[in-house]
Amino acid sequence: MVRYVYDFTEGSRDMAGLLGGKGSNLAEMTRLGLPVPPGFTVTTEACRAFLDSGGAPAGMWGEIAERLTAIETATGRALGQPEDPLLLSVRSGARFSMPGMMETVLDIGLNDESVLGLAKVSGNARFAWDSYRRLVQMFGSTVMGVDSARFEDSLAALKTARGVTDDMHLSADDLAELVGTFKELIHRETGEHFPQSPTEQLHRAVLAVFTSWNGARARLYRRREHIADDLGTAVNVQRMVFGNLGSDSGSGVAFTRDPATGRPGLYGDYLPDAQGEDVVAGIRNTVPLTELERLDPGSYARLRAHMETLERHYRDLCDIEFTIERGTLWMLQTRVGKRTAEAAFAIASALADEGLVTEDEALSRVAGEQLARLMFPRFDTSGTGAPLARGLPASPGAAVGAVVFDSAEAVRRAATGEKVVLVRQETTPDDLPGMIAAQAVVTSRGGKTSHAAVVARGMGKVCVCGAEELAVDTSARRCTTPDGTVVEEGTVVSVDGSAGVVYAGAVPLTDSAVIRFLADGSADEDGEGVVDAVARALGRADAVRRLEVRANADTPEDAARARRFGAQGIGLCRTEHMFLGERRKLVEAMILAPDESARERALAALLPLQRRDFTGILEAMDGLPVTIRLIDPPLHEFLPDRTELAVRLAAAEARGVEPGPHDTELLDAVNRMHEENPMLGLRGVRLGLVVPGLVAMQVRAIAEAVVERTRAGGSPRAEIMVPLVGAVEELRIEREEVERVLAEVSRESGVPVHCPVGTMIELPRAALTAGRIAAEAEFFSFGTNDLTQTTWGFSRDDVEAAFFSAYLDKGIFATSPFETLDRDGVGRLVRIAVEEGRAARPGLKIGVCGEHGGDPDSVHFFHAAGLDYVSCSPFRVPVARLEAGRAALEGTDGGDTR
Repeated sequence: MVRYVYDFTEGSRDMAGLLGGKGSNLAEMTRLGLPVPPGFTVTTEACRAFLDSGGAPAGMWGEIAERLTAIETATGRALGQPEDPLLLSVRSGARFSMPGMMETVLDIGLNDESVLGLAKVSGNARFAWDSYRRLVQMFGSTVMGVDSARFEDSLAALKTARGVTDDMHLSADDLAELVGTFKELIHRETGEHFPQSPTEQLHRAVLAVFTSWNGARARLYRRREHIADDLGTAVNVQRMVFGNLGSDSGSGVAFTRDPATGRPGLYGDYLPDAQGEDVVAGIRNTVPLTELERLDPGSYARLRAHMETLERHYRDLCDIEFTIERGTLWMLQTRVGKRTAEAAFAIASALADEGLVTEDEALSRVAGEQLARLMFPRFDTSGTGAPLARGLPASPGAAVGAVVFDSAEAVRRAATGEKVVLVRQETTPDDLPGMIAAQAVVTSRGGKTSHAAVVARGMGKVCVCGAEELAVDTSARRCTTPDGTVVEEGTVVSVDGSAGVVYAGAVPLTDSAVIRFLADGSADEDGEGVVDAVARALGRADAVRRLEVRANADTPEDAARARRFGAQGIGLCRTEHMFLGERRKLVEAMILAPDESARERALAALLPLQRRDFTGILEAMDGLPVTIRLIDPPLHEFLPDRTELAVRLAAAEARGVEPGPHDTELLDAVNRMHEENPMLGLRGVRLGLVVPGLVAMQVRAIAEAVVERTRAGGSPRAEIMVPLVGAVEELRIEREEVERVLAEVSRESGVPVHCPVGTMIELPRAALTAGRIAAEAEFFSFGTNDLTQTTWGFSRDDVEAAFFSAYLDKGIFATSPFETLDRDGVGRLVRIAVEEGRAARPGLKIGVCGEHGGDPDSVHFFHAAGLDYVSCSPFRVPVARLEAGRAALEGTDGGDTR
């Protein structure tokens, strides 16, 4: 029989898949003997069963009743009893943290009768009616579907009528009146009365949490964070403890280290006389956690001890929620905390120094995506004036955009390509679409543990919170600074999430400390800590990785930069990029050549230019392999645009001017070479087979560059790659031409020239016939850009703008297949080609040179598929190095590399 409910005393953190992250961690804290209010968890299996059938699975309510009885016995209170009632919280808890994306209902068990009993036993009528108000408001919106704004409007109207601005200044009578207003609102909006039965409240709240798994904001968040849709959420039912019982009570959120910088110490927010939702919602400004030491020294000391216990037990930064009820500390949640990229590297390094994790575990705690963020530019504020506002540096980075004041406007403007900054008093989970669309988020309320801060850090968004001096008026769509400066919607601002500062206008950018270190080994004092941590992680990754990391580079400058970033060679040098600029005229001459002699003259003019390019690249990469791809794109790309040329000729004719013969020849050539789908036309190996002399010129330039570098004392390692091969016969014919020219240059120069000849696997047919192609190829390199296009039948230049956003919204894609490799389709072709290629030619060198070579998730796939190297843009080389190391740790004791 399937079991659906577990008491906190029965679980552990190893059961996160069944109990969810929150439930498994509550069980773990209970096992550690920490003060956790008693409760139980309804499993993710129950949620999945409910979502599949639309009803609670058989036996679930009976198990809940049994566990509830145990809590009632332990506490001496009963749910729904008129005097001193047991009250419950009902919270979601998915396996992976989804802050604020699903539902919570507090104070379950209050009704018109028990609220009077609670007032009597607590001696605090205001507290009792405040708790009842919260229940009716949460239940009405979460369970019964009333727009939450309607409740907020009623609350705002009451405060206006009473002449107060803070909820805390409403009396017990005011709150009792508000409860009545809320109940009338529910009845008017739904036709139902607020349920007075505590059991009905509990049952409906549990099902509402299940249902919220498929809510719009939860689905959006999962897509953003690549969390599977079929996991479901657990539900945690727990005895309520109250932080809103007066000045000796309160709620807070704490981190065992600074989640923004990684520095050790206690960080967090505390709010006296408040429930936990008030802290993360940012509706009241908190005090620093250190203030708790003055307010309640005993609770502060106990909290510090518990935090130290948890960090050493979890061996990581812990994010903790707690409540103090009349001087008694209760631990309500812990989890491994979300952190910025800077903090991730700093914490991993510090934990290794402290002996809490091994060097391999430290490497598994950081990710390539985080390293990429640290390489982003920072603001150069040397010439800026005074900032518009200052707040808390909640999530670092530099972002520039036009100010918007609501989520919908952020999404609308971002869809047109405009960069925006979302400014709010505080964010709620409903603001998630706007936070995703924005470059940065600024709030006038809340601290580092507010919703805006937590979600922004998780997404890597720039964020400044608690900019109290900004008076944000969302209805007027503007904000005002203390000196009277009005910032209207659409005004461009610059947000520095590292310093917690907002500037007017677009502040210029400068290289980050990490990119400077990677480029030339320098490090300024401010960035020294994170630079050391990054260097340590990269050093360990280089020590354990099996995959080599090469770079895609087409110039000596790019090659030199890639080498400084740690590239072990060039995996893709695109020769066609050398035909651009002033050399385009020589390509035109080759295309327009009326006879073989004219074509040879044009090719002869290109030869020394290509040779010079190759010589420079081989010098920059001396001793390392340089894979040079022969010309790939259609030749017509080197001619003027067909439409522009036709318009120019038509305009000349309309003016009665005789068009120039060159333009006429160009248009004739463009028309002659025009293809409806050039990406599937005359390009790659096909060009080499039908355009006489083209391949020979390129190979001779490569060979002569090798000779020049060899005579200069260098160690050139050029490799020649034939693109777009679909049949082994194509490669055989072209390889014969390549080897003929290499032998010719060797005889002429007296310098032996050997360049391995391989091919790109970028067509499905090539992957499926890799065994035959390997007979003629000394190496393979997957061109995953074209392989993705031809496997999916997508034209990348057209489809990404046309319908990819819709596919992402509908969940057809978790991410673009051009960003992260499609493992099921394209990945299967890769595996087939690797297996069959090496079966035909044992020891076949295989790499990848498409954009996926620098994508963190794809690097893990290439490691598992048995490739020898990945190649990516120079700036992605450090990311690929790090991920190649992490990939090598998968399946070892290196830890979770998710």
